[in-house]
Amino acid sequence: MLLLLAGAARPAFAQDQAPTGEPPAAVPVKPAAPAPTQPAPQPASAAPAAADSSDAELRALIPDSARAKPEDWARQPPAAPAESPPSAGMGSDVSPQDNAPLSATSPLADLPGFSLDWPKPDLQLPPLDSLQQETEAVSALAELTKKEEEVIPPPVPVERDARSLRRAEQAHYTLTWAAAIPERAALEVRFHELSALATPDPKPEKGKKPDPKNPDQELPQIAVRATTDRALLERLLQVYGYYDGEVIQSIGAITPGEAAAGVVPMVAFNIIPGTRYHFGEVSTGHLADTGKDFPGLRQSLGIKTGDPLHADAIPEGINSLQTALGEMGYPFAKIGAPELTVDHTREAGDLALEVTPDGQYHFGRIISGSPRFLSAGHLQDIARFKPGQLWRRSEVEDFRRAVLATGLVSSVTVTPQVEARPQPDAIGIVNTQVAMTPAPLHTISGEIGYDTAEGFRLATSWEHRNLFPPEGMLRLRGIAGTHEQMAGVTFRRSNFLGRDRLLTVDLYADNATLTAYAARKVAFAATYERQTTLLFQKPWVWSLGLQSEISDEREGVPSGITTGRTQYITTALPLRAAFDATDNLLDPHRGWRASLRFSPEISFARGDRATYGVIQGDASAYKRVSKSVVLAGRIRLGSITAGDLNDVAPSRRFYAGGGASIRGYGYELVGPRNDLGEPKGGRGLYEVSLEARVDTPWFGGGFQLVPFLDGGGVDPQVLPGFRDMRYGAGMGVRYKTSFGPIRLDIGTPLNRRQGDGPVAIAVALGQAF
Repeated sequence: MLLLLAGAARPAFAQDQAPTGEPPAAVPVKPAAPAPTQPAPQPASAAPAAADSSDAELRALIPDSARAKPEDWARQPPAAPAESPPSAGMGSDVSPQDNAPLSATSPLADLPGFSLDWPKPDLQLPPLDSLQQETEAVSALAELTKKEEEVIPPPVPVERDARSLRRAEQAHYTLTWAAAIPERAALEVRFHELSALATPDPKPEKGKKPDPKNPDQELPQIAVRATTDRALLERLLQVYGYYDGEVIQSIGAITPGEAAAGVVPMVAFNIIPGTRYHFGEVSTGHLADTGKDFPGLRQSLGIKTGDPLHADAIPEGINSLQTALGEMGYPFAKIGAPELTVDHTREAGDLALEVTPDGQYHFGRIISGSPRFLSAGHLQDIARFKPGQLWRRSEVEDFRRAVLATGLVSSVTVTPQVEARPQPDAIGIVNTQVAMTPAPLHTISGEIGYDTAEGFRLATSWEHRNLFPPEGMLRLRGIAGTHEQMAGVTFRRSNFLGRDRLLTVDLYADNATLTAYAARKVAFAATYERQTTLLFQKPWVWSLGLQSEISDEREGVPSGITTGRTQYITTALPLRAAFDATDNLLDPHRGWRASLRFSPEISFARGDRATYGVIQGDASAYKRVSKSVVLAGRIRLGSITAGDLNDVAPSRRFYAGGGASIRGYGYELVGPRNDLGEPKGGRGLYEVSLEARVDTPWFGGGFQLVPFLDGGGVDPQVLPGFRDMRYGAGMGVRYKTSFGPIRLDIGTPLNRRQGDGPVAIAVALGQAF
């Protein structure tokens, strides 16, 4: 019967199995034909007598009709079940005939070969032995635990700061450490920044407000966030190498009275850091192929066997190694993804880096993708590297940024190309391929404004930045204003004979009628200089030039009496040198600057020739005295060595006053005056300024207040005599932008003379000095 079920009934049951949790449906099972009472006689072709007798018994169970025509026998409908009740043996799928309800007290049918007497209802179990020994063991354990607690003090909860209470309206939480670790402060900062409990809730749906008297509605959310924070703490422990660390989380209960008062549950995290793992074996692939460079490159990784395991050290070390490879001549070096294998038995992590240096190279040629636009020779003038020098990634990046700084291209792609592969006795050569996308080259600009000293002013200009390649700019400009009219043309060649070297040639005609002087002039000026830029702020800069002008000038403006104009022909060779040790070109916070200008000049006026020199020195210093305050000061001294003031054209004399000089006074209104009370300029100049630049939290920290005090004057003699010192004070504001601070200063003269206004306003880009 067991064999019959395995062969016929079981497939039907597996096919019609009921879903989990529900009893299986009654499945009709096709019974096999009744077995004969005696084994059938063996045919002549039967198996030898030595065959297994079990095979014969199996064959005996197969009906004769199934042997003769097996396909017809398989199509027959299932036979009706036998009249006699099925056996209660194991594996039976036939429902019992007796459908009477079962009773818990009714006995089960006897199983063949297995019998067990049911327990008697009045069975009495013997009493258990005394637990005196177990009780003594528990007492001993409690006593030992008490002694350990006396030796090891309980952990002290970490004091909660403002960051840990950002969700005080929802849940407080504390961090309790079972043992102090050096990385605790850094870990807590990262936890506070990423904590789910410290994340602000989304705005509630419109019309729905939380019930402050029912904190239970917040408990599930607090529990979920606390569980998330526990997992976060465990991950952070692993970041710092505590792979056996454990975090136990608990949420305290509150009383109904506390709930009515708005008290929220306390979430506590008990942190057991465990042992900190260390770095085990550190492999670097083929880095040893670099030969003599290997020790330095290996050291740049910053990770060695035995160091405390810190996950953040791995990407930092990879970046440092990649930088070192780029600075030591390996342009094609590759570093694969790091693999960290943690061995809990050794309490160590083995780090594997697949490093492929792929050869060391020197710089070769620069190849321009647009030679008629920017030639290879001009690009070589822009680059700081020369052919034959060791390849450095930083110099390539500096070169790319410098090409962008020309303003002639909108995008630059710099690609290294192999010219000669490295040999055992020679370093390889790699060329620099430069692909450029030209930017718009024409610019039209204009400005309009009003100044109390200069009146209305309208200025416009047109320029083509590459009319004479490479980087040959032509600019046409003009000014139409109340007190000035000007027209001029300028040619400028950038990066001329070297990086950041500028050749400028300017020709212009100007008519100015200012408070200090009136002048009509035609001028020519040429200057060659080394510039400092935002991209590369240089410590030393210099300039040399040639100036020549013819002008008709007079002191002051018509005041009821016409004094006439004097013609001046002036030629000058201006020279300038400057040193900059500050930390920022437009907005320095520390350091100092100094410059010296010397211009030997020859002047022809009234039939006489005069030779003199103009000397001017400037110095400024900057000091950060607190996190938000920078003190700045400057001094300026100047002298014109002419024998007589009238030998110098009025437009070339020293004046003081204005936004870049003594704030609070009008432009060029400080200094000696003529008989009509008009400024006439002088030969000796002295100025001093002091200001405090105070940062504020307004506008995202971009707003700055600047109280200032300026003083200075101009003397008619050659050397400054400090005899007529004028002072101005006021308040300025700065708004910081990516291209420098925008400045607005409002000052008032402290010892003003007749003709000086009560207030002067100056607006400009950049700090006053």
